[in-house]
Amino acid sequence: MLETIRQLIAYGEWANARVLTAVSPSSRHHQKALHLLAHLLVSERIWLLRLKDEDTSAINKSPELLFAECEDLANENQKAYTGLLSSLSEDKLNALVTYRNFKGKEFHTPVGEILTHVALHGTYHRGQIAIAMRAEGDIPVDTDFITFVRDRGGRQLASATNNAMQPAANS
Repeated sequence: MLETIRQLIAYGEWANARVLTAVSPSSRHHQKALHLLAHLLVSERIWLLRLKDEDTSAINKSPELLFAECEDLANENQKAYTGLLSSLSEDKLNALVTYRNFKGKEFHTPVGEILTHVALHGTYHRGQIAIAMRAEGDIPVDTDFITFVRDRGGRQLASATNNAMQPAANS
């Protein structure tokens, strides 16, 4: 299961990078798409904080971020998820995380289910971004999982991702 989660998180990072390129200031200005991307990226950050047992109740989950802020947050999230995934083992996927949602209700959710949610939540919002871009007369970027798999060489990704997640010997 850990390899599948690693692949799904890598897919999300790949798809987010493609969306960032599509909504960059050098392309047509997409305010609604950028707002949806900001929510997606802040949500990824919220789940990282919850996994670290940090309070997230004061975070605005739908902020108005500039493109550069989205780009920075995407890079920060990628580094943080890479670090998290490199420290996880199969047995840690079942560890329960206790957190409160934005209504104050307490939940206890396994790490693996939270990480699966992060991957699937991004897919949902990238679909909304595609709709927003199409409504403005643009062709949305392809963020389909199968395109990611084809771009990354299919099944070879799991072992390549695992190796990429290992710390360098001299670092």
